[in-house]
Amino acid sequence: MKMKMTIAVLLLSAVAAGYAGAAEQTAQQQKMTLCNKQAGEKALKGDDRKAFMSNCLKKDAKVEGMTPQQMKMKTCNADAGQKELKGEARKTFMSSCLKKS
Repeated sequence: MKMKMTIAVLLLSAVAAGYAGAAEQTAQQQKMTLCNKQAGEKALKGDDRKAFMSNCLKKDAKVEGMTPQQMKMKTCNADAGQKELKGEARKTFMSSCLKKS
């Protein structure tokens, strides 16, 4: 009988701890919620939303006041930098990247 009672108490404790942990969001989860809310308020869709969310979730990103086009430009520029594109290749890539909807 004591064994069953001990098991029941342990199970209830584990369940209670699980609910408490689920209620508390990590900093990244809070940031995701905030970025998602901002993207919804701006009615962003498709690649514009992806670019916005990507930049918003970056550690030190400052997305306040940026238009979707500015966000897209920032993302395309970062992609071109990662690919180490220069000159005509960079111009072609940027043009193609910015035309995507």
